[in-house]
Amino acid sequence: MNPLRKLASQTVIYGLSSIIGRFLNYLLVPLYTYTFPAQEYGIVSEFYAYAGFFAVLLVFGLETGFFRFSNREELRSDTVYSTALVFLILANLAFVSGIVVFREPLAALLRYSEHPEYLVWFGAILALDSISALPFAKLRSENRAWRFAGIKLIEIVLAIGLNLFFLVYCKKAEELWPNSLGARLYDPAIGVGYIFLANLAASAFKLLLLLPQFQSLRHGLDSRLLKSLLAYSLPMVVIGFAGMVNEMLDRAILKFLLPYDLATNLRMLGIYGACYKLSILMSLFIQAFRYAGEPFFFAYAGRADAKRAYALVMNYFVIFCVFIFLVVTLYIDVFKYFVGVEYREGLHVVPVLLLANLFLGIYVNLSIWYKLTDRTLMGAWVSLIGAALTIGLNIWWIPIMGYMGSAWATLACYATMTVISYALGQYYYPVRYPLGKIVGYLLLGLLLYGGHKDLVESCGLTSWTVGTAFLGLYLLIVALVDMRPMLRKRQPA
Repeated sequence: MNPLRKLASQTVIYGLSSIIGRFLNYLLVPLYTYTFPAQEYGIVSEFYAYAGFFAVLLVFGLETGFFRFSNREELRSDTVYSTALVFLILANLAFVSGIVVFREPLAALLRYSEHPEYLVWFGAILALDSISALPFAKLRSENRAWRFAGIKLIEIVLAIGLNLFFLVYCKKAEELWPNSLGARLYDPAIGVGYIFLANLAASAFKLLLLLPQFQSLRHGLDSRLLKSLLAYSLPMVVIGFAGMVNEMLDRAILKFLLPYDLATNLRMLGIYGACYKLSILMSLFIQAFRYAGEPFFFAYAGRADAKRAYALVMNYFVIFCVFIFLVVTLYIDVFKYFVGVEYREGLHVVPVLLLANLFLGIYVNLSIWYKLTDRTLMGAWVSLIGAALTIGLNIWWIPIMGYMGSAWATLACYATMTVISYALGQYYYPVRYPLGKIVGYLLLGLLLYGGHKDLVESCGLTSWTVGTAFLGLYLLIVALVDMRPMLRKRQPA
């Protein structure tokens, strides 16, 4: 199969777990936002923001390290895998033990003294997911995309089912049938904790499904190899952690930086966290692409036409991301029903966050320069610059603009990182990306979004009609600029 077609097909398969699966999972957001007030949903947003940071720390960058070292001829892939996996298991067991021991002071520090159990449940979720990361990486390296997607989907379906069981059936049983089993399983004092419990059970079952991938543990831990693995992989932690600062810091610190009382701050955090979910289509496509793209970039690196392929991938990646941007922004009157009425006052952050995620996707594509040249430490510095910018702008803008300041800070960060990474990439691993087309499609998307907004607000035209016409115009331009020339090249002489 043509390598680019293989990349596209595997992106689709991984998308079954990422796009379809997580989309199903995000369909729980209406359940949460119609069930819990914004103040309580703010707790969920905050905890999952913390989870993003620890998910990076607790994997230690070993996914990328495994891909890099398992492709070296002088090393056995099974030894690389078992060394990384044994280390992950031991490190995460130590992490959960620390959470259990210090749960009371940690809960007081985060202002959740009434619910220290939240921290224990979340610590267990993080450990299970971190340990699972390497078996999933092994499936990706073996091109077993269908098994990868199947396990991810099972986990998500189970989580959805348990959420519905606790928050719909048991909650209703507690109100209507107090002597039933469902009523006895439901304690109103746990509140949003049932979301965490459902996640914990699903993560544990996922690990059981991955047990066949633990057979390689018999190869043990090679201490010398582990040092080399960590030397390569730990800069990826810095990159990933800085990435989490850029992606999650706003929801982690909004509660502390908004200039209101704690209840109001949590309410605004809940609104921002719910509206952030409306950028789901962009972020899920990027995640699916990353799952398929990383093995592709490494495997394709030695070919003579590798750089041409990378440029082609970038072009079509941007085309699709701009399409997603337009779908959500042009039909925002439909997407708004994804969240409860109380949360819709924050919809104006959605276009900014979508554009920010689009730049993040471009940055993911550009990151091949430091991965393929083993300059992960330089890549880490780019991420650190972005993280510093995110921290500074959030501290500056949140007290002034509220959560809108966080959205603009996210966009400024990813745009800056993209420019820096492009410049460094052209020096260390130059790829002739079609800059004219890329910038043109970005400007076209912004022009269509602005034109749609102006026509709807000033001329009284219906949002659906204008949106459909503009989306069709975008697809027509893409067909003329990129699709027709490609079809001409394929025609026989």
